[in-house]
This record gives sequence, structure tokens and C-alpha cells, in this order.
Amino acid sequence: MRALVTGAAVAPGGAVARALLARGHRVRAFSARPGDPTAARLIELGVEVVQGSADEPRSIARAAAGVDAVFAMGSPIEGGLAVEAELRLGLAAAEGARAAGGAHLVYTSVASADRGTGVPHFESKATVERHITALGVPCTILAPVCLMENLLTPAALLGLRRGVYAAPLPAGCPLQQIAADDVGRFAALVLERRRDFLGHRIELASDELTGAEAVSALSRVAGREIRYAEVPLAEVRTRGEDLAAMFRWLARGGHGVDLGALHAAYPEVGWHRFEDWAREHLAGALTRAVA
Repeated sequence: MRALVTGAAVAPGGAVARALLARGHRVRAFSARPGDPTAARLIELGVEVVQGSADEPRSIARAAAGVDAVFAMGSPIEGGLAVEAELRLGLAAAEGARAAGGAHLVYTSVASADRGTGVPHFESKATVERHITALGVPCTILAPVCLMENLLTPAALLGLRRGVYAAPLPAGCPLQQIAADDVGRFAALVLERRRDFLGHRIELASDELTGAEAVSALSRVAGREIRYAEVPLAEVRTRGEDLAAMFRWLARGGHGVDLGALHAAYPEVGWHRFEDWAREHLAGALTRAVA
């Protein structure tokens, strides 16, 4: 199989590319500058890098020529431009898949986008889902919850090294999370078993735990105490109302993925527990404490 993967330079697009390559498939990806270090790393993995942009329909149509599948990531929060960015990216991916002559489009949305949450970047993804469905291309919608990889940002890592896990939620509030590698393996499964997943929308989550449970797990990984700190929502609002709206919604209950049923139905994904993911990705950072 040959697949076009948008967002292959970041999680979870990179996880999808790696999963497909590991299964012997061919992967094509975009780069605005094919000679830059990011593109070079993709090429080292075995990815075919083509010049273009994931939000330009003509670029996607050219890159999708001859592929069997298109994996398209929903765009991240972009302030007031979130809706426009989502529509541009999602519609470009759909048009590219259609231009490829029936390629299977797998679009990564977000869990609960179809529930009328009022969170702007959830609502924009829901709009893209409706547009993709209306276009009639062969498609599957994957809807993951929050990524565990959010803890790998520089600010989060600095806090952890100082012994603090900070989040804008009460310590006792459950939060569903997913490892990017689980998204990657699930997407590869969907692309390989196209007939089983066409027309489906599937919500994905790896684990669920409260902030208090998360710091217990992180403390065990670090071998020292990691404490929880609740970030005031007013502080989050300075970074954007979209982000604040998401955390308000999460504090009221958030996602409701049935983890037991999902994991029982697809055990081959090898779903990560949060603590196992932390041992794999954070052990080195957590043991390097800073003042």
C-alpha cells in the first residue's frame, strides 16, 4: 500500500508514518522545504518527501496521485483562525483523496466533536467531518482524545523537572488520554482493513486517570515526588479562549470513550497505560531534576 500522510513531521502523523513503514507500506509526506532537517529525518526513515503544503488542494492532489490512502490530521488550535484552518485542511484532504481516484481518506478529528461541546476547535473539526461525508469520498473518521505527548512540550518538561505536573483541571478530575503511537497503529489497522472501517467514526483513548493518579505514576517513574498544581483558568485564557473553553468542558466531565470495549475489540493496537508511556518517553527527563 502507498499512503500520503499529512503532518508526518509531528505526532500523531509521524506515528502513523512509522506504523505504516514498520508494516512494509510506502509512505509519502509533505515538506515546504524538502531539504530541511525535518524532511531529512523523514527520508532517513524511508518516507518519500514531496514539496507542497497540506492545506493547498493542488498540492494534495499532486501528492495523492497513485496512492491508495490519504491520512489527514486535523489542524491544531490557531486562535481565531481555527475554523478556517480546519475547513481549509480538511476539504483539501478530501479533494486530494477524490482526485486520487477512490483513495481511502482517514481524517483525524477529535473525540466528542459530534456532541455540540461549544469548544471552537472541536466544532471546526465537526464541520470538516460533515463536509467530508457530504463529498462522498471513501472515508473513516478517527477521533482521539488528548495526547499524552502534550507532556513533551518544553514548558511541561521544565515543570516536571522541577517536580511539578501542572494542568488547568482539579486534581480529582478524570482525563482520558492517548499515546500518539496508539493512534498510529490504529490508523495503520484502519488503512489495511479498509472494508471493515469505511464510513465509520471511531473515538480513541488509551487510558483515563485523574491528576492525582497521574502524579503518583510520574513519581514512581521519576523515583522522586512529583506534585500536582492546578493552573487557574484565567491564566489559560491569556493563551486563548479556545483553550480555556476546552478545559472548562473537560472539567465538566469531558470525553466518554468506552476504554474497555475499545481495547477488547482491538487488542492488537497494544494500548498504552499512562505510566508505561511515561517510562518510555519521560524517564530521562524526570530523573534530571532542576531547581
